[in-house]
Formats: sequence, structure tokens, C-alpha cells
Amino acid sequence: MKLRCIIIDDEYLARQRLLKLVKPYDEINVIAECKNGAEAIEKIHLKEPDIIFLDIQMPDMNGFEVLTKLKVHPYIIFTTAYDSYAIKAFEVNAVDYLLKPFDEDRIRIALDRAFALKKEKKEAHIEGRIKKLMQAYEAKTSEFLSQFSIQNKGRETTIFIDDIVYFKSDGNYVRIITDEKTYLYRKTIRSIHENINPEVFLRIHRSLILKKTYIQDTKYLGNNTYQFQLKNGELLTSSRTYKSEIAIYLSETRL
Repeated sequence: MKLRCIIIDDEYLARQRLLKLVKPYDEINVIAECKNGAEAIEKIHLKEPDIIFLDIQMPDMNGFEVLTKLKVHPYIIFTTAYDSYAIKAFEVNAVDYLLKPFDEDRIRIALDRAFALKKEKKEAHIEGRIKKLMQAYEAKTSEFLSQFSIQNKGRETTIFIDDIVYFKSDGNYVRIITDEKTYLYRKTIRSIHENINPEVFLRIHRSLILKKTYIQDTKYLGNNTYQFQLKNGELLTSSRTYKSEIAIYLSETRL
């Protein structure tokens, strides 16, 4: 984790001392030095550093005035010979406030704080991305059916999607086959296909939709047709119409 850094101080020797103090840190990459506020604003907008060492007392404008003109928000470590600005410095969320002359230990404390903030921000960003992906996945999967309710002689039976091995068209009905039982459902196979998750099921024929996890083996029969062996031993044959979907499925299983 590298931090791009700009050193801002009107005194040449002060800038050189800071350069010497941060040189041992491989995580710090000094990308510019500035000798006044106007130059600092220009360089910060151009290079967009992660962190700046900012002197408060400068001839053209002070460090706080520089901050009011920034459109980006790097981490700020103030460097000054005056302790009277400390409270104001932390009001603008400065990482640290270094009183000149400061030494290696004081620089290390300030940089450790900056590294910790950077890590925290990165972790929060990753967590946010994961959360968004999970929300998108949940929103996507919630669009699909998770169960079927079948009325039979006045009684309702619920069949959960996880228990289904495959669907088979049977006239105006669809047979829902599970490991334990077959159910007759008054729906078209097309309507079922439109409402189940294509990442979970594979249509191999106009009358057959298989649960991918129940497929044991696949054998090419020629003429763009395949034989699917299920985990329960059944053999089902595809039609040429669904060769593209089957090709995609086979490429995924071979990754």
C-alpha cells in the first residue's frame, strides 16, 4: 500500500528535512514539493496525492486557506512551529499536527496513523463492494421461483426448488420430478422455464429442464445431441434446438 505524497513548505531546508525523514518508508512516494500555497493548490489538483505535509504559515496564504480551495481531499499532516493552530487543525480532520522541530519517531507516529486510515478506508470500500454484489445477487435470485405450490384433492403441497431433479412436459401439465416423488403441475414448461434460475437449471429439450447439480455425466451422441445421465441413473436425450445452451453449460463445467 503506497501513499502518494506532496510536501508543502515555504522553507527549502524544512522541505529537505521532511524528504530525509520519509525516505526510509517504501510506502511513501513523494511526487512533488511546493514552496507556497498557490503552487500547492495547482500540484494537488494535478497529481491528486493521498497525503500532504502542509506548513501553516506561508507568505501568500496559510495552510487552512489552501484547504478551502481544494477540490480533492488528501490526508493532511500539518507541520508548523506554532502550537496555537492545533485545535483548528483537528477541526479540519487532520491526520496529525507536527510541531517543528520534529524527529523520526514523531514522523513514524503520524505516518502510522495515515496508513491505518488508508487501510480502514480500503477495507470499508471492499466491504461496500461485497455488500453491493450480495444485494445485486439477492435481487437477481429473488426474481426466480424458490418453490411450487400444488393443489391436489383440496390439499396444498409445497415443492422446494432445491428438491427438484428435473421438469418434464406432459401435455397441458408439467411433471415435477424429485428424488422421492413425481408431481403433476398444471402449467406449461415454457412458463416454468421463464421463472426459474438459468444458473441452476438447464433446458436440453422443449420438454425437459434439468437441475445442473443432478447431472452425473454427459455423452455426445452426434448430430448436436447429447445424452445426460442423472445421479439417479436416468438417461435423458437433448434436442438440437438447445445445442447452444448445452455448449455453454459444458464449457462452464470444464473450467
